[in-house]
Amino acid sequence: MPPSLFAGFALGFSLIMAIGSQNAFVLRQGLRRQHVFWICLTCATSDAVLITAGVMGFGSLALMWPWFEQAMRWGGAAFLVWYGARSLLAAWRGGDSLEAENGTGVGVTLLPILATVLALTWLNPHVYLDTVVLLGAISAQYPQPLWFGIGAALASFTFFFSLGYGAAALAPLFARPRAWQVLDVLVGLTMWAIAVKLLLI
Repeated sequence: MPPSLFAGFALGFSLIMAIGSQNAFVLRQGLRRQHVFWICLTCATSDAVLITAGVMGFGSLALMWPWFEQAMRWGGAAFLVWYGARSLLAAWRGGDSLEAENGTGVGVTLLPILATVLALTWLNPHVYLDTVVLLGAISAQYPQPLWFGIGAALASFTFFFSLGYGAAALAPLFARPRAWQVLDVLVGLTMWAIAVKLLLI
């Protein structure tokens, strides 16, 4: 298997693990067992589209402008350092938890649920920074950017379907703030490790 695929999978998985409104929605719907398959498929497919746009666009720019690759390497590393610091700060502060709230928000019909998950995905400015800008820029640093993008897309499918269908098992654990602190520490350290590797390429 190409090393670029594993690198894309690792970075994509690390980015998507961060606590956010989209992940919280998927987890709550998984706890309710409401249209889990379609919710996970919508989230993962949206990510795949955005990742493809980033990989294709930034790969072309890197070829056209040699200086662009260096700029994106430093910019991507700076973002990863900031992202990791934010996760570690959240772990230090603590207090985050996620609980299922039955009977709130979205009903049981499919269309309103899909409309909500699409809004959480496409109207979130961070999704463009993470998937299009960051993953696209970092993919240009690897000899096989297409495999890097495939790895990142596979990470999205793996994460969302694991979260949606594994929600019932995870609910008791992530109702406790300590579990979120451990997760934030792991995400923060992963971000910093990838930033160091990116600068050493």
